This record gives sequence, structure tokens and C-alpha cells, in this order.
Amino acid sequence: MSTRSLQQIIQSIPTSDGGGVKLRRSLGQSQALRLDPFLMLDEFSSMNPDDYIAGFPDHPHRGFETVTYMLDGHMLHRDHLGNQGHLKSGGVQWMSAGRGIIHSEMPQQDSGRLRGFQLWVNLPASKKMKSAAYRDIQAEDIPVVDLPDGGQVKVIAGHAEIDGKITTGAIQGLSTELLFLDVRIRAGGQFTHPLVTSHNAFVYPYEGRCELGSMLEIRPLESQSVGVLTLGDGVEIHAGREGVAFLLLAAKPLREPVVQHGPFVMNTQEEIEQAIADYKNGQLV
Repeated sequence: MSTRSLQQIIQSIPTSDGGGVKLRRSLGQSQALRLDPFLMLDEFSSMNPDDYIAGFPDHPHRGFETVTYMLDGHMLHRDHLGNQGHLKSGGVQWMSAGRGIIHSEMPQQDSGRLRGFQLWVNLPASKKMKSAAYRDIQAEDIPVVDLPDGGQVKVIAGHAEIDGKITTGAIQGLSTELLFLDVRIRAGGQFTHPLVTSHNAFVYPYEGRCELGSMLEIRPLESQSVGVLTLGDGVEIHAGREGVAFLLLAAKPLREPVVQHGPFVMNTQEEIEQAIADYKNGQLV
């Protein structure tokens, strides 16, 4: 196996979005800090309701897909298509904005921890104007694989290959061939996984720190940082002294121009201007 190593480290920064929800943004904090086809990764985590209670009121999207993964808490999704979904602890919300969707994501709690992630994944030009789609995946519908050393892998999207066995994730059929794993390793343990050689990939530890690479070149990656990986056909991740929980994501790069204006992601400035006009005229969807 050609083991991937760390190519770049992107430390997340504090920011806010929606109605003022406090979060940390790594990918997407600037247009230069993306990884094709990944546009943005946000982590939100707080016990203080003042940090999240305002939620994300009605707002539009066009041209990409969002994957929201909830670790703790409860949010309610509503959109113009009439969809209503309850995103609870351990669950995933997959939404393809396509040509346009207007939705809200509002906390359904006024105390306790709200913690999770939102990932933006670009759509190819040929699918940016397809019809919008939405799906809720409950925690019990996400496959879980136990590791020999006591660790665990949740297979959210794609296919996981662990100990020679293939586990199919809850989300399939995305145009970017997305792999999305939530992995937890005990102290002193390690996790190896094959990757499509040409796919872009990154690791995001959210509890503890880890080390990546082969025995000839191992580099540390601190919590709440994106570790962009070099190309190769696999990854090897070692837990720190207190264990680690991390996201592993990989996808097929689109290699297309990206022009973004807030919640609209297209290929040309003219398409962005059309999206803005459509939204103002009530024709986004």
C-alpha cells in the first residue's frame, strides 16, 4: 500500500453563521482553503444555548450538496418542498440543493449540548441544475463496524473496507463517490484503510490528536484541524495517548471552475448572477 502522508494542515477558526450560531470552520474559511470537491467543513459544539438557539432560519442554496452529521442534540429541518426532518443524535441529513432549495435548520432544545458537523460538497456542472432532493438517515440506519482493538467505525457514506470485509454506508450514489467515515480508536491503536488513489482526502480529529503516515514519516495532527493528505492508495492513522475520534473523508475531484457567492456555488460569474436574480424573483426553485 502506498501510504498517504500529511500535505497540509488547516487549523479551524471560530466564526458564526445563520442566526449567529457559533462554530469552527476549517475548509472554506477562505476560497483558497478548499479541497476539490469539498467546499466547506463546519464543526459546532456548545453546552450554552446562547451559542446555538438562533439556529439557521430560512436561507437558499444552489449548486452543491450538504451533509449534516449530528453527534449530540436535535435540530428540525424544513424546506420549500414540504420536507420536515428531525436530525437527532447520531443521525445524518443529506440534502442536494441542485437548482435551488430554501430551508431552515432550527434547534429543538433550549439546554444541553448541540454538537455536529456540516459538510458542503460541490456538484459537477452537469448536475448543478437538477431537482433538489432531501433525505434523513437515523442513527440506527448507519452501519457500525467494531475494530479488533476496541475501536469503532461508523460508515456514513461510501464503502468501508475493514479486515477484508466491505461495509456499505448509509449514503450511496453521490456523483463525487464520497467516502465519509467517523472513526474512534483507543489509546495506542491504529486504523488503516484503502483509498482510491486519485481521490482527494482529509482527516479531521475532533476528540484527541492522532499521527498519520508510514513508519518512515509520521506527523502529528491536532484536534479541530483538517489534515489534507497526499495522493496514494491508503491511509494509516495512529491514536495519541488518550485515543482519538476523527472524520475521514475522500471524494473524486471535479476539476471544474468554482465561483461562489454565499450559498450559491456555480461555475461562472454569469451563473451566480442568474442564481441571485432567480432568488430575488422567487424563481430559484
